[in-house]
Amino acid sequence: MHNKPQEEELQKYKTKIKQEIKQILEENMRIFDMDIPENDDRKSAILIYTAMQESMEELKLQIDAGKYDFF
Repeated sequence: MHNKPQEEELQKYKTKIKQEIKQILEENMRIFDMDIPENDDRKSAILIYTAMQESMEELKLQIDAGKYDFF
């Protein structure tokens, strides 16, 4: 079965996308560490991850509503 062009393109960039998402988490972790004395890194990671997850859910709703149908 032949992959659709979008699936083939995703395979090229999937690792890069994952690295970018990890980088967002780590950049925010550094900010929390600088701004909060005696920061609880695990708690900060969970809070940042949760915010990222909420953002992804919002993007999914926008995709479902057709916002990116004609990007």
